[in-house]
Amino acid sequence: MLPGVFLLSAAALAFEVNLSRLFSVAQFYHFAFMTVSLALLGFGASGTLLSLAPGLARRPASAAAALSAGFALSAVASYALTLLLPFDSFRVLLEPSQWAILALHYLALAMPFLCCGAVVGIWLAAWPESVGRTYAVNLGGSALGCLLAVATPVLVGGEGVVLLAAALACLAALCFVCSLPGRLWGRVLALLAAALALWGAFDLPSFLEVRLSPYKGLSYALLYPDARLVWRGWNSISRVDVVEASAIRSLPGQGFACRGQPPPQRGLFVDGDDMSPITQVSQPADLAALTDCLLTALPYRLRPAAEALVIEPRGGFDLWVALAEGARTVTAVEANPLVVRAVREQEAWGGNVYARPGVFLFEEEGRSFLARPGPHYDLILFSLSTPYRPVTSGAYSLTEDNRNTVEGYVAALERLEEDGLLVVVRWLQTPPSESLRAFGLAVTALEQLGLDPAQCLVALRSYNQMLILARRGPFTPQELQAVRAFAAARSFDMVYAPDIQPDEVNRYNILPSPDYYLAFTGLLAAEDRAAWWDKVAFDVTPPADDRPFFGHFFRWRQMGQVLAMAGHVWQPFGGAGYVVLLALLILATAAALVLILLPLAGQRAARRAMGGKGLWGALLPFALLGLAYLLVEMPLLQRLILFLGSPTYAMATVLGALLLFSGLGSLLSSRLRLGAALGALSALLLAYAAGLPLLSGPLLGLPLPARLAVTVLILAPLGTLMGVPFPACLARLQRESPALVGWAWGVNGALSVVASVLAATAALSWGFTRVLLLGVACYGGVWLTTAWATRGRPRDGAPLPPAR
Repeated sequence: MLPGVFLLSAAALAFEVNLSRLFSVAQFYHFAFMTVSLALLGFGASGTLLSLAPGLARRPASAAAALSAGFALSAVASYALTLLLPFDSFRVLLEPSQWAILALHYLALAMPFLCCGAVVGIWLAAWPESVGRTYAVNLGGSALGCLLAVATPVLVGGEGVVLLAAALACLAALCFVCSLPGRLWGRVLALLAAALALWGAFDLPSFLEVRLSPYKGLSYALLYPDARLVWRGWNSISRVDVVEASAIRSLPGQGFACRGQPPPQRGLFVDGDDMSPITQVSQPADLAALTDCLLTALPYRLRPAAEALVIEPRGGFDLWVALAEGARTVTAVEANPLVVRAVREQEAWGGNVYARPGVFLFEEEGRSFLARPGPHYDLILFSLSTPYRPVTSGAYSLTEDNRNTVEGYVAALERLEEDGLLVVVRWLQTPPSESLRAFGLAVTALEQLGLDPAQCLVALRSYNQMLILARRGPFTPQELQAVRAFAAARSFDMVYAPDIQPDEVNRYNILPSPDYYLAFTGLLAAEDRAAWWDKVAFDVTPPADDRPFFGHFFRWRQMGQVLAMAGHVWQPFGGAGYVVLLALLILATAAALVLILLPLAGQRAARRAMGGKGLWGALLPFALLGLAYLLVEMPLLQRLILFLGSPTYAMATVLGALLLFSGLGSLLSSRLRLGAALGALSALLLAYAAGLPLLSGPLLGLPLPARLAVTVLILAPLGTLMGVPFPACLARLQRESPALVGWAWGVNGALSVVASVLAATAALSWGFTRVLLLGVACYGGVWLTTAWATRGRPRDGAPLPPAR
């Protein structure tokens, strides 16, 4: 019957990892922390269920078969609920009902995990002598589920993976039914249900297609009367759509001098947003008159016949600009192979820029390319691949952006020739925020390389974009003269130059106050940089790899303004995406309290046997373990997004590796002393906290398969040690108070629910390393509580079994 546990565990993790893909398409973020949280909510609720209904363990096979079928039904039904009653994150403070919808989604999506957790809990309670083996099978199946979530979307799409998970659950039910005498109809039904789910995965019913937020770019594009979808594809990290419509015309960075219209274009959308134009061009020279009035033409005027590197060109418009402006060669680094495939599919239409002579394509993450030894370039352009968002929207608050960090800018500057240019384009925000943060990143990166940023930076703006040029060395007088001439001829406003004068700014697109000029010069003149950052209305301090949230501008002192505006103005997220995150933390905490306190009614006998103090002392290690495991797992997951190149790869690899090796640790738990394992684990985590920045160095330049292997090797000893405490503590509790086993399972899961959201919240403010250190402190708390509980007891020579 353990094969059933294995298959159901695989189904649960495939469903969990795939939810982050579906959230990324439907909303504006992958919400990995929320998928982990709701999964753990389900597992925690399963412990509460088993505590309140211990009779389930008396007929384990029948209960497991029913619960497996419940997983299949609830997985499809809960996903369908999110489609029929969508959550609108942009209206949470205008419509209080959105909070109820969010809570409903949260609870509904936790139901499949409740079914899976209950099956595992039943097995743990029914066969206590096989705790380590059951736990290992559970975690091994979970690791397989992570692999399936990465490998199968290209075959069946993200929606189809939901049905694949349901099919696995039906097969698990079949395994459990086959262990029972008779039950022929049960076997037939389970097999038919699995076949039906598989058929649906490969021939998806239209009502199960993911629904996009109405505020996403693709939703808007499809509203045009003549819009038509010309191409769609899925892979493990994204969904890519190509749309044709007469209204799709994109000329980013144009100034007032632009009079022409771009040639026919199609819109390329990644996860339903971030529209990038695919442009129909016969010859690059045909675009020369049009690109002449763009901000991004300036770098090529300063570096004629440049060897250029363009990071994440998406649909390729920046490549066309480089070719039209006379670049000798253009190296394109695009992280998403599905984007490249989508552009190549436009070959017959005339939009495949990647096939043009002089364009050299590398399909890999930009930071990985920069970390690898290679040629130096005359200019490196960070393409602006995200659409304009008001700074108050918070739409990208949670998104990890590992390109726009201090380390990312330093890596780019180091790949330039001695007089090379780093080119950054950002949207203008009022007050200055996005562009100011990018300027601050360039200042910090230049200082780290020993250069004087006041002499190495130039900035100018159109009416909606800011161009920042960071030179690896001071700008020459001739270059500054060329910049001024270029700006004046095209009505671009100078914002900063080493010799800029106040009367040079705010000439064409006139603002009430030259805020950008004042902000940039104020930053460079500040003696106390930290104090200067603190005075800015929004948080625009330069992000680092340890806290790579370029779009997170929220400060706590804004909360009063956010609440004051609630219901009075239309503001996405009510002023900050952080508010949604806090709401999820409150929801997770409330759910955890219910799961922990509900079994009290059924634990009177246990309380009389142990006393109130002994009861909570017995459960405290499981609570701390629930916090510790996730306070380690979540920052590792987010930190490794940079190393592995995508949230999906990071989530699947980190969850899969930790679960797989935690399963190994659970098998070894009976041979290891709990105190020694916790001490070794804490020491190892401290080493990880100090050594994780090394992953941003030369190792980042390895090919993806090698980086995946390195990740697994790094996580193997950690996962093994993390798998020891839970089975050890659970086996001890099984001997001393078996009535508390189900409750302990629930307490562990309930605190894990809180920890997953807490880790994401804390990382926004403190960074990944500090969250990891919180996890170390919790493991230290486990050691203290277990040592206190066993004080004065004689050693029996046999090590005690573990917890999660």
